[in-house]
Amino acid sequence: MLLSKINLKNIEAGNTTFSNESLFALPERVLQFGTGVLLRGLPDYFIDKANKKGVFNGRVVVVKSTDGGDAVAFDNQDGLYTLCMRGLVNGQSVEENVICSAISRVLSAATQWELVLKCAHNFELNIIISNTTEVGIELVKEHINANPPSSYPAKLLAFLYERYKAFDGSATAGMVIVPTELISDNAKKIKAIVFELAEFNGLEDKFIQWLEKHNHFCNSLVDRIVPGKPAADKKSLLEAQLGYQDDLITMSEVYSLWAIEGNQQVKEVLSFASVDERVIITDDITQFKELKLRLLNGTHTMSCGVAFLAGFTTVKQAMADKVLGNFVKQLMVKEIARAIPYPVAEKEATDFSAKVIDRFSNPTIEHQWISITLNYTSKLKMRVVQVLHRYTELYSAVPEKISIGFAAWLLFMKAVKKEGNVYFGELNGQPYPIKDEMAEYFFTHWKNLSTENLVKTVLSDLALWDADLTKIPGFENSVTDNLVQIMQEGVLSVIQKAEK
Repeated sequence: MLLSKINLKNIEAGNTTFSNESLFALPERVLQFGTGVLLRGLPDYFIDKANKKGVFNGRVVVVKSTDGGDAVAFDNQDGLYTLCMRGLVNGQSVEENVICSAISRVLSAATQWELVLKCAHNFELNIIISNTTEVGIELVKEHINANPPSSYPAKLLAFLYERYKAFDGSATAGMVIVPTELISDNAKKIKAIVFELAEFNGLEDKFIQWLEKHNHFCNSLVDRIVPGKPAADKKSLLEAQLGYQDDLITMSEVYSLWAIEGNQQVKEVLSFASVDERVIITDDITQFKELKLRLLNGTHTMSCGVAFLAGFTTVKQAMADKVLGNFVKQLMVKEIARAIPYPVAEKEATDFSAKVIDRFSNPTIEHQWISITLNYTSKLKMRVVQVLHRYTELYSAVPEKISIGFAAWLLFMKAVKKEGNVYFGELNGQPYPIKDEMAEYFFTHWKNLSTENLVKTVLSDLALWDADLTKIPGFENSVTDNLVQIMQEGVLSVIQKAEK
Protein backbone atom coordinates (compact mmCIF):
# COMPACT_ATOMS: atom_id res chain seq x y z
CA MET A 1 0.00 0.00 0.00
CA LEU A 2 1.53 3.28 -1.16
CA LEU A 3 1.39 6.34 1.07
CA SER A 4 -1.13 8.72 -0.49
CA LYS A 5 -4.08 10.88 0.42
CA ILE A 6 -6.62 8.18 -0.44
CA ASN A 7 -4.73 5.52 1.55
CA LEU A 8 -4.35 7.54 4.75
CA LYS A 9 -7.55 6.06 6.19
CA ASN A 10 -6.17 2.54 5.68
CA ILE A 11 -2.95 3.14 7.60
CA GLU A 12 -2.82 2.19 11.27
CA ALA A 13 -1.45 4.98 13.43
CA GLY A 14 0.92 2.98 15.63
CA ASN A 15 3.82 5.24 16.57
CA THR A 16 3.31 7.54 13.58
CA THR A 17 1.90 11.08 13.73
CA PHE A 18 -0.75 11.42 11.03
CA SER A 19 -2.01 14.21 8.80
CA ASN A 20 -5.66 15.20 8.93
CA GLU A 21 -7.37 15.29 5.53
CA SER A 22 -8.56 18.84 6.23
CA LEU A 23 -4.94 20.01 5.84
CA PHE A 24 -5.09 19.29 2.10
CA ALA A 25 -7.53 22.18 1.68
CA LEU A 26 -5.17 24.80 3.14
CA PRO A 27 -4.04 27.57 0.77
CA GLU A 28 -0.56 27.73 -0.74
CA ARG A 29 1.48 30.26 1.22
CA VAL A 30 5.09 29.25 0.53
CA LEU A 31 7.12 28.93 -2.64
CA GLN A 32 10.10 26.61 -2.12
CA PHE A 33 13.01 26.30 -4.52
CA GLY A 34 14.44 22.82 -4.04
CA THR A 35 13.10 19.32 -3.47
CA GLY A 36 16.01 18.12 -1.33
CA VAL A 37 15.85 16.19 1.91
CA LEU A 38 17.11 19.06 4.08
CA LEU A 39 14.07 21.14 3.17
CA ARG A 40 11.75 18.20 3.81
CA GLY A 41 13.49 17.45 7.09
CA LEU A 42 13.49 21.00 8.46
CA PRO A 43 11.36 23.87 7.03
CA ASP A 44 8.62 21.63 5.63
CA TYR A 45 8.53 19.66 8.86
CA PHE A 46 8.05 22.83 10.94
CA ILE A 47 5.33 24.10 8.60
CA ASP A 48 3.53 20.76 8.80
CA LYS A 49 3.77 20.79 12.60
CA ALA A 50 2.25 24.28 12.73
CA ASN A 51 -0.55 23.32 10.35
CA LYS A 52 -1.46 20.37 12.56
CA LYS A 53 -1.76 22.78 15.48
CA GLY A 54 -3.94 25.14 13.45
CA VAL A 55 -1.39 27.96 13.55
CA PHE A 56 0.19 28.66 10.16
CA ASN A 57 -2.48 27.15 7.93
CA GLY A 58 -0.58 27.16 4.67
CA ARG A 59 1.07 24.73 2.28
CA VAL A 60 4.22 24.71 0.17
CA VAL A 61 4.55 24.81 -3.62
CA VAL A 62 7.89 23.22 -4.45
CA VAL A 63 9.89 24.22 -7.52
CA LYS A 64 12.24 21.57 -8.85
CA SER A 65 15.10 23.63 -10.25
CA THR A 66 17.52 20.95 -11.42
CA ASP A 67 17.27 18.70 -14.45
CA GLY A 68 18.01 15.49 -12.55
CA GLY A 69 15.26 13.27 -11.17
CA ASP A 70 11.56 13.91 -11.48
CA ALA A 71 8.48 14.71 -9.41
CA VAL A 72 6.69 11.41 -10.02
CA ALA A 73 7.04 10.18 -6.43
CA PHE A 74 5.58 13.46 -5.13
CA ASP A 75 2.68 13.19 -7.60
CA ASN A 76 2.00 9.55 -6.76
CA GLN A 77 1.96 10.27 -3.01
CA ASP A 78 0.09 13.60 -3.16
CA GLY A 79 3.17 15.29 -1.72
CA LEU A 80 3.04 13.14 1.43
CA TYR A 81 6.21 11.69 2.93
CA THR A 82 7.29 10.17 6.22
CA LEU A 83 10.00 11.84 8.26
CA CYS A 84 11.67 9.25 10.50
CA MET A 85 13.65 10.99 13.25
CA ARG A 86 16.22 8.97 15.16
CA GLY A 87 18.76 10.02 17.75
CA LEU A 88 19.75 10.65 21.34
CA VAL A 89 18.40 13.24 23.76
CA ASN A 90 20.35 13.46 27.02
CA GLY A 91 21.85 10.09 26.14
CA GLN A 92 18.44 8.42 25.72
CA SER A 93 17.30 6.92 22.42
CA VAL A 94 14.41 8.73 20.71
CA GLU A 95 12.38 7.62 17.68
CA GLU A 96 9.58 9.55 16.00
CA ASN A 97 7.73 9.07 12.71
CA VAL A 98 5.69 11.89 11.18
CA ILE A 99 3.63 11.84 7.98
CA CYS A 100 4.16 15.36 6.60
CA SER A 101 1.55 17.01 4.42
CA ALA A 102 3.03 20.48 3.99
CA ILE A 103 3.79 20.04 0.27
CA SER A 104 0.84 20.76 -2.00
CA ARG A 105 2.50 20.12 -5.38
CA VAL A 106 5.85 20.05 -7.17
CA LEU A 107 6.44 22.14 -10.30
CA SER A 108 9.34 21.73 -12.71
CA ALA A 109 11.11 24.99 -13.52
CA ALA A 110 12.24 23.50 -16.84
CA THR A 111 8.78 22.56 -18.13
CA GLN A 112 6.30 24.47 -15.95
CA TRP A 113 7.89 27.89 -15.49
CA GLU A 114 4.65 29.67 -16.44
CA LEU A 115 2.88 27.89 -13.58
CA VAL A 116 5.66 28.94 -11.22
CA LEU A 117 5.21 32.59 -12.25
CA LYS A 118 1.45 32.22 -11.89
CA CYS A 119 2.06 31.58 -8.17
CA ALA A 120 3.20 35.22 -7.94
CA HIS A 121 -0.44 36.21 -8.50
CA ASN A 122 -1.53 34.40 -5.31
CA PHE A 123 -1.68 37.15 -2.68
CA GLU A 124 -1.66 34.65 0.20
CA LEU A 125 1.66 33.23 -0.97
CA ASN A 126 4.16 35.58 0.64
CA ILE A 127 7.14 33.41 1.67
CA ILE A 128 10.03 32.08 -0.43
CA ILE A 129 12.37 29.39 0.93
CA SER A 130 15.34 27.98 -0.95
CA ASN A 131 18.08 25.42 -0.75
CA THR A 132 19.83 25.32 -4.11
CA THR A 133 23.18 24.34 -2.49
CA GLU A 134 26.01 26.79 -1.97
CA VAL A 135 26.81 26.69 -5.70
CA GLY A 136 23.31 28.00 -6.42
CA ILE A 137 24.07 31.41 -4.96
CA GLU A 138 26.15 32.86 -7.76
CA LEU A 139 25.84 35.71 -10.21
CA VAL A 140 24.99 34.68 -13.75
CA LYS A 141 24.36 37.75 -15.88
CA GLU A 142 21.27 36.66 -17.77
CA HIS A 143 17.89 38.00 -18.80
CA ILE A 144 14.99 37.07 -16.58
CA ASN A 145 12.53 36.66 -19.46
CA ALA A 146 14.11 33.29 -20.29
CA ASN A 147 11.83 30.28 -19.86
CA PRO A 148 13.22 29.71 -17.25
CA PRO A 149 16.35 31.66 -16.29
CA SER A 150 19.24 29.30 -15.50
CA SER A 151 20.38 30.52 -12.07
CA TYR A 152 18.40 30.60 -8.85
CA PRO A 153 18.92 34.37 -8.23
CA ALA A 154 17.59 35.08 -11.74
CA LYS A 155 14.58 32.83 -11.15
CA LEU A 156 13.96 34.63 -7.86
CA LEU A 157 14.17 38.04 -9.53
CA ALA A 158 11.80 36.93 -12.30
CA PHE A 159 9.28 35.78 -9.71
CA LEU A 160 9.55 39.00 -7.67
CA TYR A 161 9.16 41.12 -10.78
CA GLU A 162 6.06 39.14 -11.74
CA ARG A 163 4.76 39.71 -8.20
CA TYR A 164 5.41 43.44 -8.48
CA LYS A 165 3.48 43.68 -11.75
CA ALA A 166 0.64 41.46 -10.54
CA PHE A 167 -0.16 43.77 -7.61
CA ASP A 168 0.89 47.13 -9.12
CA GLY A 169 3.76 47.52 -6.70
CA SER A 170 1.55 47.29 -3.60
CA ALA A 171 3.41 47.55 -0.30
CA THR A 172 1.37 44.64 1.03
CA ALA A 173 2.53 42.33 -1.78
CA GLY A 174 6.13 42.14 -0.56
CA MET A 175 7.70 38.76 0.22
CA VAL A 176 9.74 37.25 3.03
CA ILE A 177 12.70 35.46 1.45
CA VAL A 178 14.54 32.91 3.61
CA PRO A 179 17.45 31.02 2.03
CA THR A 180 18.79 27.95 3.82
CA GLU A 181 21.95 27.47 1.75
CA LEU A 182 24.89 26.71 4.01
CA ILE A 183 26.91 29.88 3.57
CA SER A 184 27.29 32.78 5.96
CA ASP A 185 24.99 35.77 5.32
CA ASN A 186 23.15 33.75 2.68
CA ALA A 187 20.28 36.25 2.26
CA LYS A 188 22.64 39.20 2.10
CA LYS A 189 24.53 37.53 -0.75
CA ILE A 190 21.35 36.60 -2.64
CA LYS A 191 19.97 40.10 -2.22
CA ALA A 192 23.13 41.67 -3.63
CA ILE A 193 22.99 39.38 -6.68
CA VAL A 194 19.28 40.04 -7.23
CA PHE A 195 19.84 43.80 -7.21
CA GLU A 196 22.77 43.49 -9.61
CA LEU A 197 20.65 41.38 -11.94
CA ALA A 198 17.82 43.92 -11.74
CA GLU A 199 20.25 46.58 -12.96
CA PHE A 200 21.60 44.25 -15.67
CA ASN A 201 18.02 43.67 -16.87
CA GLY A 202 17.27 47.40 -16.90
CA LEU A 203 14.27 47.07 -14.57
CA GLU A 204 12.53 50.29 -13.60
CA ASP A 205 13.45 52.34 -10.54
CA LYS A 206 9.99 51.93 -8.99
CA PHE A 207 10.46 48.16 -8.94
CA ILE A 208 13.91 48.52 -7.39
CA GLN A 209 12.38 50.73 -4.68
CA TRP A 210 9.58 48.20 -4.06
CA LEU A 211 12.14 45.41 -3.90
CA GLU A 212 14.19 47.27 -1.31
CA LYS A 213 11.40 48.67 0.81
CA HIS A 214 8.75 45.96 0.92
CA ASN A 215 10.65 42.65 0.71
CA HIS A 216 12.59 41.06 3.55
CA PHE A 217 15.73 39.04 2.75
CA CYS A 218 16.44 37.10 5.94
CA ASN A 219 19.76 35.41 6.70
CA SER A 220 19.18 31.99 8.20
CA LEU A 221 21.09 29.08 9.69
CA VAL A 222 19.81 25.52 9.39
CA ASP A 223 21.24 22.75 11.51
CA ARG A 224 20.01 19.19 11.16
CA ILE A 225 21.63 16.08 9.73
CA VAL A 226 19.24 14.66 7.14
CA PRO A 227 20.86 11.66 5.42
CA GLY A 228 17.68 11.26 3.38
CA LYS A 229 16.36 8.04 1.90
CA PRO A 230 17.70 4.97 3.71
CA ALA A 231 19.41 2.07 1.99
CA ALA A 232 17.07 -0.48 0.40
CA ASP A 233 17.32 -3.03 3.23
CA LYS A 234 16.68 -0.41 5.93
CA LYS A 235 13.85 1.09 3.88
CA SER A 236 12.15 -2.30 3.68
CA LEU A 237 12.41 -2.77 7.45
CA LEU A 238 11.00 0.69 8.10
CA GLU A 239 8.11 0.17 5.69
CA ALA A 240 7.30 -3.13 7.38
CA GLN A 241 7.10 -1.33 10.72
CA LEU A 242 5.08 1.56 9.30
CA GLY A 243 2.69 -0.66 7.37
CA TYR A 244 2.92 1.12 4.02
CA GLN A 245 5.26 1.88 1.13
CA ASP A 246 6.84 5.34 0.98
CA ASP A 247 9.16 6.24 -1.89
CA LEU A 248 9.90 9.61 -0.27
CA ILE A 249 10.69 8.28 3.19
CA THR A 250 13.23 10.61 4.79
CA MET A 251 15.59 9.93 7.69
CA SER A 252 16.89 12.64 9.99
CA GLU A 253 18.44 13.09 13.40
CA VAL A 254 16.22 14.28 16.26
CA TYR A 255 18.08 17.55 16.81
CA SER A 256 17.09 20.55 14.73
CA LEU A 257 17.60 24.32 14.64
CA TRP A 258 16.44 27.00 12.23
CA ALA A 259 17.66 30.47 13.20
CA ILE A 260 16.32 33.34 11.10
CA GLU A 261 17.21 37.02 11.16
CA GLY A 262 14.07 39.10 11.08
CA ASN A 263 11.95 41.82 12.70
CA GLN A 264 8.43 41.70 14.15
CA GLN A 265 6.84 41.84 10.71
CA VAL A 266 8.86 38.80 9.63
CA LYS A 267 7.76 36.98 12.80
CA GLU A 268 4.13 37.63 11.96
CA VAL A 269 4.53 36.26 8.43
CA LEU A 270 6.55 33.23 9.59
CA SER A 271 3.95 32.36 12.22
CA PHE A 272 4.84 28.64 12.04
CA ALA A 273 7.86 29.50 14.21
CA SER A 274 5.61 29.93 17.24
CA VAL A 275 4.90 26.20 17.61
CA ASP A 276 8.49 25.05 18.07
CA GLU A 277 11.25 26.65 20.13
CA ARG A 278 13.81 25.29 17.68
CA VAL A 279 12.71 27.90 15.11
CA ILE A 280 14.22 31.14 16.35
CA ILE A 281 13.53 34.51 14.76
CA THR A 282 15.78 37.27 16.07
CA ASP A 283 17.49 40.41 14.85
CA ASP A 284 20.96 38.80 15.03
CA ILE A 285 21.78 35.11 14.54
CA THR A 286 25.54 35.50 15.05
CA GLN A 287 25.48 33.62 18.37
CA PHE A 288 23.87 30.57 16.75
CA LYS A 289 26.35 30.68 13.86
CA GLU A 290 29.27 30.88 16.29
CA LEU A 291 28.01 28.01 18.47
CA LYS A 292 27.56 25.76 15.45
CA LEU A 293 30.77 26.86 13.72
CA ARG A 294 32.97 26.41 16.79
CA LEU A 295 31.41 23.61 18.85
CA LEU A 296 30.04 21.36 16.15
CA ASN A 297 32.07 22.16 13.03
CA GLY A 298 35.24 23.14 14.89
CA THR A 299 35.19 20.01 17.04
CA HIS A 300 34.63 17.88 13.93
CA THR A 301 37.60 19.51 12.22
CA MET A 302 39.91 19.21 15.24
CA SER A 303 38.92 15.57 15.79
CA CYS A 304 38.80 14.13 12.27
CA GLY A 305 42.55 13.63 11.79
CA VAL A 306 42.95 12.29 15.32
CA ALA A 307 40.12 9.79 14.93
CA PHE A 308 41.07 8.73 11.41
CA LEU A 309 44.72 8.12 12.34
CA ALA A 310 43.50 6.14 15.36
CA GLY A 311 41.70 3.78 13.00
CA PHE A 312 38.09 4.87 13.45
CA THR A 313 35.88 5.07 10.36
CA THR A 314 32.78 6.87 11.65
CA VAL A 315 32.03 9.50 14.26
CA LYS A 316 29.79 7.19 16.29
CA GLN A 317 32.59 4.57 16.48
CA ALA A 318 34.98 7.15 17.91
CA MET A 319 32.42 8.40 20.42
CA ALA A 320 31.82 4.84 21.59
CA ASP A 321 35.54 4.43 22.36
CA LYS A 322 36.43 5.55 25.89
CA VAL A 323 39.72 7.24 24.96
CA LEU A 324 38.62 8.94 21.74
CA GLY A 325 35.16 9.81 23.05
CA ASN A 326 36.68 11.52 26.08
CA PHE A 327 39.16 13.41 23.87
CA VAL A 328 36.35 14.81 21.72
CA LYS A 329 34.29 15.83 24.76
CA GLN A 330 37.23 17.49 26.52
CA LEU A 331 38.30 19.27 23.35
CA MET A 332 34.82 20.71 22.94
CA VAL A 333 33.96 21.54 26.55
CA LYS A 334 37.33 22.43 28.10
CA GLU A 335 38.97 24.23 25.19
CA ILE A 336 36.67 25.33 22.35
CA ALA A 337 33.61 26.25 24.45
CA ARG A 338 35.78 28.33 26.78
CA ALA A 339 37.29 30.38 23.96
CA ILE A 340 34.53 31.12 21.45
CA PRO A 341 35.49 34.51 19.94
CA TYR A 342 32.03 35.96 20.55
CA PRO A 343 30.19 36.81 23.78
CA VAL A 344 28.30 33.61 24.56
CA ALA A 345 26.94 32.80 28.01
CA GLU A 346 28.60 29.79 29.63
CA LYS A 347 25.26 27.99 30.00
CA GLU A 348 24.50 28.46 26.29
CA ALA A 349 27.84 26.93 25.33
CA THR A 350 27.45 24.09 27.85
CA ASP A 351 23.91 23.24 26.73
CA PHE A 352 24.89 23.33 23.06
CA SER A 353 27.92 21.13 23.77
CA ALA A 354 25.73 18.49 25.43
CA LYS A 355 23.49 18.39 22.36
CA VAL A 356 26.49 18.06 20.07
CA ILE A 357 27.75 15.07 22.09
CA ASP A 358 24.34 13.41 21.66
CA ARG A 359 24.48 14.11 17.94
CA PHE A 360 28.00 12.76 17.51
CA SER A 361 26.97 9.62 19.41
CA ASN A 362 23.80 9.02 17.38
CA PRO A 363 23.88 5.29 16.50
CA THR A 364 21.70 5.79 13.40
CA ILE A 365 23.98 8.29 11.61
CA GLU A 366 26.94 6.92 9.58
CA HIS A 367 29.17 10.02 9.42
CA GLN A 368 32.54 9.15 7.85
CA TRP A 369 35.65 10.83 9.27
CA ILE A 370 37.31 10.80 5.85
CA SER A 371 34.41 12.92 4.54
CA ILE A 372 34.99 15.48 7.29
CA THR A 373 38.63 15.88 6.15
CA LEU A 374 37.45 17.52 2.90
CA ASN A 375 39.12 20.96 2.60
CA TYR A 376 40.75 20.26 5.98
CA THR A 377 43.20 23.21 5.89
CA SER A 378 40.70 25.96 5.08
CA LYS A 379 38.31 24.58 7.70
CA LEU A 380 41.05 24.83 10.34
CA LYS A 381 41.57 28.46 9.49
CA MET A 382 37.87 29.34 9.45
CA ARG A 383 36.73 27.31 12.46
CA VAL A 384 39.65 26.93 14.87
CA VAL A 385 42.39 29.56 14.56
CA GLN A 386 40.38 32.34 16.21
CA VAL A 387 39.55 29.96 19.07
CA LEU A 388 43.26 29.16 19.46
CA HIS A 389 44.16 32.84 19.71
CA ARG A 390 41.34 33.53 22.14
CA TYR A 391 42.26 30.58 24.39
CA THR A 392 45.90 31.63 24.71
CA GLU A 393 44.86 35.23 25.40
CA LEU A 394 42.45 34.19 28.15
CA TYR A 395 44.48 31.47 29.85
CA SER A 396 48.14 32.16 28.88
CA ALA A 397 48.51 28.47 28.04
CA VAL A 398 48.56 26.17 25.03
CA PRO A 399 45.27 24.24 24.54
CA GLU A 400 46.62 20.69 24.58
CA LYS A 401 43.75 19.04 22.66
CA ILE A 402 43.92 21.66 19.91
CA SER A 403 47.70 21.15 19.73
CA ILE A 404 47.19 17.39 19.27
CA GLY A 405 44.55 18.17 16.63
CA PHE A 406 47.01 20.34 14.70
CA ALA A 407 49.69 17.62 14.90
CA ALA A 408 47.24 14.99 13.62
CA TRP A 409 46.24 17.32 10.76
CA LEU A 410 49.89 17.72 9.72
CA LEU A 411 50.42 13.95 9.71
CA PHE A 412 47.17 13.31 7.84
CA MET A 413 48.35 15.78 5.18
CA LYS A 414 51.53 13.76 4.57
CA ALA A 415 50.94 12.68 0.97
CA VAL A 416 53.10 9.85 -0.29
CA LYS A 417 51.92 9.67 -3.91
CA LYS A 418 49.85 11.37 -6.56
CA GLU A 419 47.48 9.66 -9.01
CA GLY A 420 45.97 11.96 -11.59
CA ASN A 421 45.01 15.10 -9.69
CA VAL A 422 44.54 13.36 -6.34
CA TYR A 423 47.16 13.05 -3.60
CA PHE A 424 47.16 10.05 -1.27
CA GLY A 425 48.41 9.51 2.24
CA GLU A 426 49.02 6.09 3.75
CA LEU A 427 47.78 4.53 6.99
CA ASN A 428 48.73 0.98 8.01
CA GLY A 429 49.75 0.25 4.44
CA GLN A 430 46.46 1.46 2.95
CA PRO A 431 46.12 4.61 0.81
CA TYR A 432 43.60 7.34 1.60
CA PRO A 433 42.70 10.42 -0.47
CA ILE A 434 43.74 13.90 0.65
CA LYS A 435 41.04 16.14 -0.80
CA ASP A 436 42.49 19.47 0.21
CA GLU A 437 43.36 22.60 -1.74
CA MET A 438 46.83 22.59 -0.10
CA ALA A 439 47.68 18.94 -0.82
CA GLU A 440 50.52 19.78 -3.22
CA TYR A 441 51.97 22.27 -0.72
CA PHE A 442 52.20 19.57 1.97
CA PHE A 443 53.43 16.93 -0.48
CA THR A 444 56.40 19.18 -1.25
CA HIS A 445 57.11 20.23 2.34
CA TRP A 446 56.98 16.70 3.76
CA LYS A 447 59.53 15.60 1.13
CA ASN A 448 61.93 18.49 1.66
CA LEU A 449 61.75 19.50 5.33
CA SER A 450 62.53 17.91 8.68
CA THR A 451 59.61 17.48 11.08
CA GLU A 452 60.69 20.50 13.15
CA ASN A 453 61.16 22.73 10.10
CA LEU A 454 57.87 21.52 8.63
CA VAL A 455 55.97 22.62 11.74
CA LYS A 456 57.76 25.98 11.84
CA THR A 457 57.23 26.65 8.13
CA VAL A 458 53.55 25.75 8.12
CA LEU A 459 52.58 27.48 11.37
CA SER A 460 54.38 30.68 10.37
CA ASP A 461 52.83 30.81 6.88
CA LEU A 462 50.84 34.06 6.73
CA ALA A 463 49.13 32.95 3.51
CA LEU A 464 47.56 30.02 5.38
CA TRP A 465 46.48 31.74 8.59
CA ASP A 466 46.67 35.52 8.09
CA ALA A 467 48.86 35.30 11.20
CA ASP A 468 52.11 33.75 12.41
CA LEU A 469 51.06 30.93 14.74
CA THR A 470 54.65 30.39 15.90
CA LYS A 471 54.33 33.66 17.82
CA ILE A 472 51.80 32.01 20.15
CA PRO A 473 53.96 31.19 23.20
CA GLY A 474 54.70 27.46 23.38
CA PHE A 475 52.40 26.43 20.51
CA GLU A 476 55.09 25.53 17.95
CA ASN A 477 56.98 23.35 20.45
CA SER A 478 53.78 21.69 21.63
CA VAL A 479 52.66 20.80 18.09
CA THR A 480 56.15 19.55 17.20
CA ASP A 481 56.35 17.33 20.30
CA ASN A 482 52.87 15.92 19.67
CA LEU A 483 53.60 15.25 16.00
CA VAL A 484 56.85 13.41 16.80
CA GLN A 485 55.12 11.33 19.49
CA ILE A 486 52.17 10.47 17.20
CA MET A 487 54.60 9.29 14.52
CA GLN A 488 56.52 7.18 17.06
CA GLU A 489 53.79 5.85 19.34
CA GLY A 490 50.43 6.40 17.66
CA VAL A 491 47.76 8.98 18.36
CA LEU A 492 45.88 7.02 21.05
CA SER A 493 49.03 6.77 23.16
CA VAL A 494 49.56 10.54 22.89
CA ILE A 495 45.97 11.22 23.93
CA GLN A 496 46.23 8.93 26.93
CA LYS A 497 49.50 10.56 28.06
CA ALA A 498 47.88 14.00 27.80
CA GLU A 499 45.14 12.85 30.22
CA LYS A 500 47.60 11.87 32.95
